[in-house]
Amino acid sequence: MPTTPDILHRLDINTDIARKMLTGFIRDQIDKAGMKRAVLGLSGGIDSALSAYLSAEALGKENVLAVRMPYKSSSQASLDDAMLVIEDLQIPYIDLPITAMADPLIDRFPDMSNVRKGNIMARLRMVTLYDQSVAFGGLVMGTSNKTEFLLGYSTIYGDSGVALQPIADLYKAQVRQLSRAVGVPQPVIDKAPSADLWEGQTDEGELGYTYSDVDQVLFLLVDERYTVEEVIEEGFDRPFVEKVWRRVKANHYKRTMPNIAKLSRRSIGHDFLYLRDWTGR
Repeated sequence: MPTTPDILHRLDINTDIARKMLTGFIRDQIDKAGMKRAVLGLSGGIDSALSAYLSAEALGKENVLAVRMPYKSSSQASLDDAMLVIEDLQIPYIDLPITAMADPLIDRFPDMSNVRKGNIMARLRMVTLYDQSVAFGGLVMGTSNKTEFLLGYSTIYGDSGVALQPIADLYKAQVRQLSRAVGVPQPVIDKAPSADLWEGQTDEGELGYTYSDVDQVLFLLVDERYTVEEVIEEGFDRPFVEKVWRRVKANHYKRTMPNIAKLSRRSIGHDFLYLRDWTGR
């Protein structure tokens, strides 16, 4: 039995329907906040590119501000790929390098790991986006996909600290499908996924497995509600499946609001979970 069976065809989506639903979601969420605009960090990667295309379609190109926030180790190729998106969509943009903000803290600790440095950069980028949110008058748009969210491959109060998440229910394979459908430039689609937090970094290298493999396992575990044993019976290696599921469970706190101790009958996050239509109350 193969160790990496092909479940990818089960991840196929109707891109026309997904596009309609996600642009509608963006318009609805922005409107409910009493705004008309959105701000997003444009890294040059496929996730932020897709978010930009959906936002421009939903809100109009003049209402989406792209912010490029390179650190001194960021690659020129990433900046160039981000510019491909900006020029194709004809959206306004601003460059706000974060090196001068990040280095005073990073330099205090010469033995700082790349993970710590990356977290600092991610949080400073979110500080920058929220500042531009006020200046531009728009909500901060998320750019994370479902695979990253489930694995906890994000920085809490960094790239996860946004106002809305349009593509967080799309696995990486589905992000690629929808990106092709909306016209994301081919070089952006084809490039190796990377948060570009340090030189030579790639998502798959840091995770230790490919998005293709982990998408299939996550789809079975989460969407299809397979048990770990049932996923293994599909042909996946036990250590891989168990490692993925441990990571999903360990990072659940990143996918929820901070836990609130329950004292009342209507505790935020426990019973008071979402707004209803309270018009007239």
